[in-house]
Amino acid sequence: MKQFVAQWPEPGPVEPERGTDTVLDALARAVAAAPGNVFLDFEGDTYTYAETDRLATRFAHKLLCLGVQPGQTVATVLDNNVDQVVSWLAINKAGAIWVPLNTAYRGEFLRHQIDDSLASLVICDTRYLANVTAISADLPHLKLVLRRGAALEGGDPECVARIEPLDAHRGQSETPIPATARPGDLSMLLYTSGTTGASKGCMISHNFICNQARQSNQSVPPRPDDVMFTPLPLFHAAAVDTVLSAMLAHVRVAVAERFSVGGFWAEIERSGATNARLMASILPFVANAPDSPEMRRCFGQLRAVIGAPFPAPLRQVWQDRFGVEFTSGHNYGLSEGVRLSMERIGDAPMPEDCNGRIAEDSYEVVILGEDDTILPEGELGEIAFRPRKPHIMFAGYWRRPQETLDVWRNLWMHTGDYGRIENGCLFFVDRKKDYLRSRGENISSFEVERAFAAHPAISEVAAHAAEGGVTEDCLKITAVLREGASLTEEELCLWALSQVPHFAVPRYIEFREELPRTPTNKVQKFRLRQEGVTVRTWDREAAGIQVRRR
Repeated sequence: MKQFVAQWPEPGPVEPERGTDTVLDALARAVAAAPGNVFLDFEGDTYTYAETDRLATRFAHKLLCLGVQPGQTVATVLDNNVDQVVSWLAINKAGAIWVPLNTAYRGEFLRHQIDDSLASLVICDTRYLANVTAISADLPHLKLVLRRGAALEGGDPECVARIEPLDAHRGQSETPIPATARPGDLSMLLYTSGTTGASKGCMISHNFICNQARQSNQSVPPRPDDVMFTPLPLFHAAAVDTVLSAMLAHVRVAVAERFSVGGFWAEIERSGATNARLMASILPFVANAPDSPEMRRCFGQLRAVIGAPFPAPLRQVWQDRFGVEFTSGHNYGLSEGVRLSMERIGDAPMPEDCNGRIAEDSYEVVILGEDDTILPEGELGEIAFRPRKPHIMFAGYWRRPQETLDVWRNLWMHTGDYGRIENGCLFFVDRKKDYLRSRGENISSFEVERAFAAHPAISEVAAHAAEGGVTEDCLKITAVLREGASLTEEELCLWALSQVPHFAVPRYIEFREELPRTPTNKVQKFRLRQEGVTVRTWDREAAGIQVRRR
């Protein structure tokens, strides 16, 4: 087997710690220091720092010509490709706010986020164009859709907004655009999963996302020849963090179009990846996959693999079977603040069930009681935090001042999660929010219920977890049919295939006469979760219906 571990060079020079930063300043430093270094590697389609900057500058000029103004939002519905990163940088160069949207979204899921963000311009891959045009009549702010890729056979679908090819707007001017963004200015909106209501846009400043990337590089200090790798979609903060971490270190980041068990090691070998950012569902799939020649040749090549949750037995497999030097799932954060706790290479051993040591250089983290008093060490309460530096937490929920105030009270940001602190380590215990996680996605039960309630045969519906899958939840729909309606579980499942994202198609469905409720008429989801899979529950997998990402 090929061995790499002993050959690692010493870490390269580390840039002085910056209290505040912007994405554009970070890009300018990388271009000045290493213009010819490869920055982006999309499965062999590579771009240097200088090339990426030129593409972003050209597109930024076109965005300005299209009327994009500072402070406006521009949404993207793009796969992992160079145009996703170039769009982000160009939108920021134009002084605007990038809104990357989940490419699996359609219908109400997609309509809500485009409408809520006030985006008048959407940049969209051809394969998702029909999803956008189908809701365009309900998007009063939408004026223009830039289609990436060839037109659909038969032409573009009808749309209230204009549809034009992205290729016609890539631009040619490379005249430098003065970087006027300040650390506290917004770089992007990242939408939460909407676990207790409609999804909310977290206002992410330049320095917030830069600080998140700095923390990644603190956890695993980059070396001059490192190649960072992720197959995560670039509408997720973890993938954006990985790209920016590479930018801060002036190294290469390899981004797979999407995760594939069969192609994982081939891409690791091709790219020379040394530092991988993965997610919960990927970790066991790779660990349990059969041997391959590429896997054997890559033994020891990956120096670090980060993901969560990443339980000890699974980490041991990655270390023993693949020769990974450092594996970690010890971290805790949320869209509103990242990372409150973390693990760094060289840290002293910590309790296996903790979420890392509190990142005291960035955040003050406490446990609060019901009256917002700080609880003593070891006691269970709500995890809360506040920043020690400017612009390292979210700037609030987009267009939702009251909801921002609801979570930011008594000078503490309330996470809605229960936990405890012991010896400087944070222990996450449970979530107050009613949410699920499936296929690598946080799922809003509220939005799933809203989608299923649109079925004409459904009177009431509850979306909830039924049992744990492989490190994740299994989604169950418990529904009440309208009087006189005729509908089978399989018919409802097949209907859902075209109505909701792939990860929101339930595995389990059960029809009941009524849903359990509290005296105040609220659905008792905890009872539904406790009852789980009953004898009356229909199982999609048992019925042989497969769901694939579209």
